Amino acid sequence: MTTWAGVVLRHRLAVLLTSVVIVVLSGAFGATVMDRLSAGGYADPGSEAVATEKLIEDHYGRQTPDVVALYTAPEGRTLDDLGPDVQARLDGLDSNLLARPVVSYWNSPATKKQLATADGTQALALVYLDGDENQRLRGFEDVREDLTVPGVDTQLTGFSALADDINSQSEKDLIFAESLSLPITLVVLVLVFGGVVAASLPVTVGVLAVLGSLASLRVISEWFEVNVFAVNVASLLALGLAIDYGLFVVSRFREEITAGRSADDALVRTMSTAGRTIGFSALLLVCAFAGTLVFPQPMLKSLGFGAMSAVAMAALMSLTVLPAALALLGTRIGKWTWNANAFERGEARARRFWGATTGAVLRRPGLVAVTIGALLLLLAAPINAIALGDVDHTALPADSKARATAEHLAAEFPAANSGVLVVLEDAEGGAPENTAVNDAVRELKAVDDISDVSPLGAATEEFVALRVEMSVPDRSQDAMRVVDDIRAIDHPGVHWQLGGTTASTSDGVDTIVRMMPVMLAVMAAATLILMFVAFGSVVLPIKAVVMAFLSLGATFGVLTLIFHNGFLANQLGITPGPLAAGMVVLVISVVFGLSTDYEVFLLSRMVEARAEGADTAEAVMTGATRTGRVVTAAAALLILVTGAFTLSELTPMRFIGIGMITALLIDATLVRMLLVPALVKLMGRANWWPRTPSTST
Repeated sequence: MTTWAGVVLRHRLAVLLTSVVIVVLSGAFGATVMDRLSAGGYADPGSEAVATEKLIEDHYGRQTPDVVALYTAPEGRTLDDLGPDVQARLDGLDSNLLARPVVSYWNSPATKKQLATADGTQALALVYLDGDENQRLRGFEDVREDLTVPGVDTQLTGFSALADDINSQSEKDLIFAESLSLPITLVVLVLVFGGVVAASLPVTVGVLAVLGSLASLRVISEWFEVNVFAVNVASLLALGLAIDYGLFVVSRFREEITAGRSADDALVRTMSTAGRTIGFSALLLVCAFAGTLVFPQPMLKSLGFGAMSAVAMAALMSLTVLPAALALLGTRIGKWTWNANAFERGEARARRFWGATTGAVLRRPGLVAVTIGALLLLLAAPINAIALGDVDHTALPADSKARATAEHLAAEFPAANSGVLVVLEDAEGGAPENTAVNDAVRELKAVDDISDVSPLGAATEEFVALRVEMSVPDRSQDAMRVVDDIRAIDHPGVHWQLGGTTASTSDGVDTIVRMMPVMLAVMAAATLILMFVAFGSVVLPIKAVVMAFLSLGATFGVLTLIFHNGFLANQLGITPGPLAAGMVVLVISVVFGLSTDYEVFLLSRMVEARAEGADTAEAVMTGATRTGRVVTAAAALLILVTGAFTLSELTPMRFIGIGMITALLIDATLVRMLLVPALVKLMGRANWWPRTPSTST
């Protein structure tokens, strides 16, 4: 970093202009990423449900409707009156988009009664789109308008329609969050630095990091399936981390200027300390987010791609554009100051506050450690009742038409649900006897919320396929319970395989639960190894991992209390239920990464002081007082960036927003500024084992 600082000082303008031009051009290239993003990737491609669905599709064609159109006859007209108008629209659908002909009340006499209400006012059309999951989701855009009949109330639901609503709303939420958080963040930075120039640098770096992360995802999309949600993750983290990193660099630069160094010396010192820490922090975060790549679902891998792109670009912009801008500005960093010496006075007040707080911790480290540890365990207690599910129709607000239609269809039209597809085989791998099939049907009908069981078609020599209709919405909590109840049936001599949307969701959740320990192990191992290399200590990395898991436990205890148990659910406008497993993976990755990230900044100042001859207590005091204000400000700024998601109408977005706010509040206050100093003081010289850090560390 010292060498790089010298390069920047010699070629400051060239480094700045080259970096900005490259990023802006890359951003233009990255803008095309939206055309290549996947809307699917939620299923585990190696799951039983996916294999069962393919087996049935090969023999009987697609059985799960992607779009369900609900038509309501206007007053004074009957369903039969609507027949010519509706069927004309259905017949006009592009056959290249369909896996099989549309099934409707008007063209399917055999199922006519199942596709209309008893009072004859509502009827259905079931649309089966062709292609893989992503193609079917995109195909919905092509058929949406054609399914709407002028003058007839038309409501669309089904997996593709619901997914489209959720994806569209999440994109709007991202734009809203960034447009709201950016100006507020700039105002806060002006208050922190006391000037417009210094405050604008982290925000500028944040915008450039977002452009760079989009370009990175565009490149990744050439080789891997990238889900549209990766853009949300990349934009969110790139903006938040770049502002945080910018805050650390600018604060350290101004601190060195205040200490009497020349502008050039201040930049060299800043890059060799804060710059080095940022580089290491980014490497640590990338390794932590790489844990998401252990999951087979492309959507979850996409979260990792988005997060890693964001971290890499935030660090790259903070180590190129920012130092070049600081080299050009020099002591003019304080220009356009709204309050002379505001930054210096703020630093002095912060050091007095954190000095007093840390001093109190150091006088009673045992009491502080036990108290904070007990509080975190208490917050984590609700996690014992945690249950995982997936994003379903309840992710939409209660007044959503798509959600209301899904619930209406489950109650009035069980046949419109995809239900559960069951494949039966005997012990030899062939079709079971009729007696065994009849017994299986009887046991299935005895399961709660199963309304009917019927054969899909003529039995093959290899298996018998059944369609199980449910009176609850696909992929809902009740539907997942039905799948569990079916799998719990023990029928000797008959092998069961389940398919369908709900079974696929259930298998995906099971895969996440099974692979989550592997993800956590990857994150922990990366943290332990990299922190040992950086700090030369065995104890500090172990403590950092333990602190990260404590933060995770407390955060998910609060999230379980709210989103599963329903505490404050009405006030927050959410529907309690199992936590969406994919969102849990995302929040775990981000919280674990940020927990170790903030600890790295705190410990780096402690290690720096230790290398200069301070004892453990002095090192703790130096680290806490020098980083207290900047870590608190960084957490507050990231809360502003991510907190805007709490205003979303989507439950998963609120889950992310509340999860981030909770984690940042816990981590930046209770853990970093109270528990960590107390534990470091209690462990004394053991912190630095097996070697004392050198001055370069």
